[in-house]
Amino acid sequence: MIKLKEFEEKLKEYIIENNIDAEQHIYENTCHTVEEAASAANASPKDIVKSICLIGNEGNLIVAIVGGNDRVSTSRVAKALNIEIPKIATPEEILNKTGYICGGVPSFGYEGIFLIDPKVMENEFVYTGGGSPYSLTKISAKVLQQINKGQIVRIRK
Repeated sequence: MIKLKEFEEKLKEYIIENNIDAEQHIYENTCHTVEEAASAANASPKDIVKSICLIGNEGNLIVAIVGGNDRVSTSRVAKALNIEIPKIATPEEILNKTGYICGGVPSFGYEGIFLIDPKVMENEFVYTGGGSPYSLTKISAKVLQQINKGQIVRIRK
């Protein structure tokens, strides 16, 4: 059985060890959907970001970060990176590549190529995965981009 607290603790330790200005929030109810996340955080769906994990043709992890109500265009991701169209990662690949379970993946804290849609950068703060489906992390969009070395490029449909 997967212990969700272990994933939340792992992210909390990463934030502390790397002196990242972010707040992790753990809730009673799940934050798996954008609506659930916005409700839990008492925020707007536009304040929620999704980290869509993709696998490139060489098996590398690509993380496409878009606003809560947006969808990722895999063809735009491919064009931005000058690669073949990547595939959506399976839950097993997400766990193996990020160290987090599907539904709680933060937008930072592991190796990957990070692409951030410009619409995300319009927000002062965003909420991203907090390590488990029951947690979120509030972080400045600018800090997020700095720590994951994200390329800002239009990747939404």
